[in-house]
Amino acid sequence: MKFSTEDLVEGIRSGNKRLIAKAITLVESKKAEHRLQADELLKAIMPFTGNSIRIGITGVPGAGKSTFIENFGRLAIAHDKKVAVLAIDPSSAINKGSILGDKTRMEELAKEENAFIRPSPSSGFLGGVANTTFETMMICEAAGYDYILIETVGVGQSEVLVADITDVFLFLKIIGGGDELQGIKRGIMEMVDIIFINKVDESNLQKAKTTKLELKRALDFIPPKEKGWKVPILLGSALHNAGLDEIYGTIAEFIDLKKKAGTFDEIRIQQAEKRFEYWVQEYILSMMKKSDSVEEAYLYHKKNASAMVSNPSTEAKLFVERFLSNGTREN
Repeated sequence: MKFSTEDLVEGIRSGNKRLIAKAITLVESKKAEHRLQADELLKAIMPFTGNSIRIGITGVPGAGKSTFIENFGRLAIAHDKKVAVLAIDPSSAINKGSILGDKTRMEELAKEENAFIRPSPSSGFLGGVANTTFETMMICEAAGYDYILIETVGVGQSEVLVADITDVFLFLKIIGGGDELQGIKRGIMEMVDIIFINKVDESNLQKAKTTKLELKRALDFIPPKEKGWKVPILLGSALHNAGLDEIYGTIAEFIDLKKKAGTFDEIRIQQAEKRFEYWVQEYILSMMKKSDSVEEAYLYHKKNASAMVSNPSTEAKLFVERFLSNGTREN
């Protein structure tokens, strides 16, 4: 059944999870007719967006992201908050398919009336998120969710891009998992706002404290991302709800600091501008391919790049220059 834009907006505003899911599917679609309706929908809900706390949660596979999100989400709900989870699953490079198993891993949270969980494939998009994660977040905000938790694919250094669409960037770390070097990579450490060393118990408490000290030393070499904020490194176990109250309070403290400093809204403006720049590039390439002459030039330079006739970046530059000249010159 096809829903009108008005039906979807009403469903989103009333918190109808089925229609929220339909709206997200519409936004994720690449079909031209769906894109037109998605644009109408996003424009209609914009006045109702911007009132959530957006939290990006990253960490290597096995760091316990799903368990953390489930129990943190339930904690937030216990504080009378509504929680939306956008769980990004890595897509196959071969057929673009994804397992999308996060919803089954958050079985208890999925039962909560005030929780909404949406698994989405990354579809090869780098940065730990899907290319429509920002727009999906807008839909969840318009539906009245107070916390938007974005679980990234957890594949390493590209994860930092999730910081471009969130208010808080939380890094989950474990000890003894072979990820010690990952913990001090500069890209992650420059973006992180809070670090949570997960899966800590009596048997590894001393190792956890040592890891915390190493991380503190690494942070000393990195200029603070937010003035007046020293990145806290907290210990606990998401599985046993240890340390989650402290995380909840720390997030509130960080948001409060940003709002008092005036950087909260400023950063959101910058993030919206980055999304604008991203979509400009997407639409330019899409429109370029609609012209037969430009498509021919695109394939010509692409072939030169793949055959290493010249450097791929050089071929890209030649193609763009050719496009700006209306793509009419002969090969």
